Amino acid sequence: MHALIVLAHPEVKSFNAQMAETAKEAMEALGHTAEVSDLYSQGFDPREDLSHFSDPKAPEWFSAQTEQRHAYDSGSLPADVEAEMEKLERADLVILQYPVWWFTMPAMLKGWFDRVFVYGAMYTSKMRFDRGRFRGRRAFASISTGAPATTHGCDGRNADTDLLMWPMQYSLHYLGYTVLPPFYSFSIESGIQYSDPSVMAERVQGYKDGLTDRLRRLDELEPLRFNGWDDWDEEGKLKPDAPVHSPFMRHPG
Repeated sequence: MHALIVLAHPEVKSFNAQMAETAKEAMEALGHTAEVSDLYSQGFDPREDLSHFSDPKAPEWFSAQTEQRHAYDSGSLPADVEAEMEKLERADLVILQYPVWWFTMPAMLKGWFDRVFVYGAMYTSKMRFDRGRFRGRRAFASISTGAPATTHGCDGRNADTDLLMWPMQYSLHYLGYTVLPPFYSFSIESGIQYSDPSVMAERVQGYKDGLTDRLRRLDELEPLRFNGWDDWDEEGKLKPDAPVHSPFMRHPG
């Protein structure tokens, strides 16, 4: 198995960077291979715009899908995008490692989604969801938050994190991935000085051990469930007898 760990944090000594390295080392210790795509260190440009396309099809009016499809078909995709696509092609497992900022992923990682999941190559109108390009491969997010776990439940002041994760995880499902449950690291302080460094060090080590154990038990994990093509009618709505897996896609009433 080959794993791609996509790291989105600007500090090379951060908790998230340590977790990315932990995942890499754990996979290698298990006899697998792994690589880290450190988006900030690579200087990845998260903005999608016309400047990335050397031979635009319609320079008078920018359409991301139009230009991505044209660049893919003509073999003129930006080099940084091609490099990330090649990493995804090699990967049987994708781990997204990032801090939660403003209740979602950092803009850097969102931009990676925008640019790397190229229309025409990674998805089309027919190649998506349970017929997606990466069907049979697995992915999950490993995230950190500054607040304690008690505030991230359905009755917590930071809202239900399981629900906040749905749009990102649904995007992975859109691409065909089997999405595994996220790995949460709560109460990770971002400051350099902690009130009790030994407590934070113990907490960090606990999460590293937890992620390592998670990777040992990948085959035991129950994937998240999403609706697929057989669940929708010709108008793209849930059939009356289709199962419901999330408040985000449910029967009316």
